[in-house]
Amino acid sequence: MRKAIFPGSFDPFTLGHLDILKRSLSLFDEITVGINRNNKKKTIFCEQKRIEFIKKCFENEPKIKVTSYEGLTIDFCKKIDAKFIVRGIRNNGDFEFEKAIARTNRKLSKIETIFLLTSAETSFISSSIVRELIINKGNYQVFVPDSVRVN
Repeated sequence: MRKAIFPGSFDPFTLGHLDILKRSLSLFDEITVGINRNNKKKTIFCEQKRIEFIKKCFENEPKIKVTSYEGLTIDFCKKIDAKFIVRGIRNNGDFEFEKAIARTNRKLSKIETIFLLTSAETSFISSSIVRELIINKGNYQVFVPDSVRVN
């Protein structure tokens, strides 16, 4: 069985994340969306709410699991027997950052990182921009799935 993890904070889960996950479905038998508990990162949605948002998006897709974890992503991969990490790449900056992490993970484990380029329609969306829109009561709804649209 080909198992992968799609790690991140997903605060919030965006249409870009949704695009990467949907496109990953044909590559893997099971994908775990892993919400990393990063105590240094200030989030606007609690961990449970972020899990709910993503589960609702994929409630009819048995290949997607959603959970949270602490510590290193490669340790979590080993714990759930995932051999792949899926990462979305929006631009050159993302690639350089993710490349260094992927090489480090590969040096420390046998886990491979699979990069998927974001679609042109979602390549400009970032969780940090969407957070700013939410905080400042801007129109963030066009950048997130229906499940993330809150009042």
